[in-house]
Amino acid sequence: MGISKSDTLVICLVSGGMDSLTTAAIANEHFENLAFLHLNYGQKTEAKELECFNQIAEYYQVPLERRKIIDMNFLKEVGGSSLTDTSMEVTEFKGDSDEIPSSYVPFRNTHIVALAVSWAEVIGAKKIFIGAVEEDSSGYPDCRESYYKAYNLLIKEGTKDGDIEVLTPIIKMKKEEVIRRAQELQAPIHLSWSCYSQGDKACGVCDSCALRLRGFQKAGVEDPIEYAQRPNYL
Repeated sequence: MGISKSDTLVICLVSGGMDSLTTAAIANEHFENLAFLHLNYGQKTEAKELECFNQIAEYYQVPLERRKIIDMNFLKEVGGSSLTDTSMEVTEFKGDSDEIPSSYVPFRNTHIVALAVSWAEVIGAKKIFIGAVEEDSSGYPDCRESYYKAYNLLIKEGTKDGDIEVLTPIIKMKKEEVIRRAQELQAPIHLSWSCYSQGDKACGVCDSCALRLRGFQKAGVEDPIEYAQRPNYL
């Protein structure tokens, strides 16, 4: 017998990346009514990420009326990140570090989750799934579990009914565990995109590509997307 799914409406934040894809697959395992939210914020791979979002939404048969794409180009105007500022180069992976990389978009997830909460209040969703992974938190302070615990307190204080919750089901997983979970759930990994700098072939050397490739290498699985380079990160 299959798992009985809840009919509660939930929102999945789907960037088009592997982590958000896996999180959406987990949500789909437990909930039958999914709404997908995607944010464009002037990132260099914006067009590719949007393409992946639409393909993933098609795969999970999310109705058009429950797909939302929101323009957050003000983050590009704020600047301060190599993801949005054309005068800054996306840096290559230099190994694990506690330093915040140039790709950090200042306070991005706060804006993203706030928009998800606003939409949740409008459509009656009670849960918001986000693919934050604490493995990234050495560089990204808004990927830590403590950050989302604090955010849920804010939501409780600042919403009409106080009953919306952000869920981070993969936050404690390593990348290889994310990949294995995606495989278990038959998530379409080939439709996901992680590269920070290129939208045709993944560069293979930016922080995001490196963490993804290292995860696949540790899992002993071939990454199905195309790369300009495939360094060995083991």
